Amino acid sequence: MDGPMRPRSASLVDFQFGVVATETIEDALLHLAQQNEQAVREASGRLGRFREPQIVEFVFLLSEQWCLEKSVSYQAVEILERFMVKQAENICRQATIQPRDNKRESQNWRALKQQLVNKFTLRLVSCVQLASKLSFRNKIISNITVLNFLQALGYLHTKEELLESELDVLKSLNFRINLPTPLAYVETLLEVLGYNGCLVPAMRLHATCLTLLDLVYLLHEPIYESLLRASIENSTPSQLQGEKFTSVKEDFMLLAVGIIAASAFIQNHECWSQVVGHLQSITGIALASIAEFSYAILTHGVGANTPGRQQSIPPHLAARALKTVASSNT
Repeated sequence: MDGPMRPRSASLVDFQFGVVATETIEDALLHLAQQNEQAVREASGRLGRFREPQIVEFVFLLSEQWCLEKSVSYQAVEILERFMVKQAENICRQATIQPRDNKRESQNWRALKQQLVNKFTLRLVSCVQLASKLSFRNKIISNITVLNFLQALGYLHTKEELLESELDVLKSLNFRINLPTPLAYVETLLEVLGYNGCLVPAMRLHATCLTLLDLVYLLHEPIYESLLRASIENSTPSQLQGEKFTSVKEDFMLLAVGIIAASAFIQNHECWSQVVGHLQSITGIALASIAEFSYAILTHGVGANTPGRQQSIPPHLAARALKTVASSNT
């Protein structure tokens, strides 16, 4: 270990809201909205396939063991997701360009797949290490720490192999690893809510949001499956409907407002309508969509009495592009 163990929440002690100028917050929110619109447009049908609960839990526990902030764990999951999608696409591409020999093609496919499996833990750890290097408030995880951890799991690697693994991830993603995470959207929206006079203190909402965001990452598929069924008003969606719904899974602005709305209901359900109204005004996302998402989070997470479902998510939600973000003083 590089240092003493401490709870993950300890990194939140110095976190403050209301200290950034409104103009800066407005610019940050607009930039995030533009990034989000691009991500929704470019959503691939394969995204989300490597966000299995066991993988996410592994990343979360490893980040906790290494005393990293929650933002790092989310960043690592996003880096790993995109890297593994690229790797899977490369394997499929290589398999299709091989000579049309069924036996040889099958052997090549198995060999490529096994290579991906054998290096998965190394890749996962490399993604966590890279994510730690993106945060100014985190210590960088040393190669010795990583190698000792891998050795404890029975994986023997050299420093050169570790560096090559990091470089493979970087090259595969064209060195674009500073990916936006849902937490950035949540924290920026909480800043705006604070300036808009939200009745629930931002710090109280923030703590609950972190817990619910962990929950959504761990229960990603069931939560989004329930949203899909609600959006099409059918309990058995087709494969095509599921693929079209991928854009919703990549909509971090929608996820952020759902997280905040659910947190507001837990903290003070009497203020829930006010918070949701502010979120709708800030983002342009329909009240019904915010209510539906918060309902899904709460029912899957705590199963308590939840905000009324005003109406189902509009069927066109999967193809929705976010409206231009309104001024934070609206």
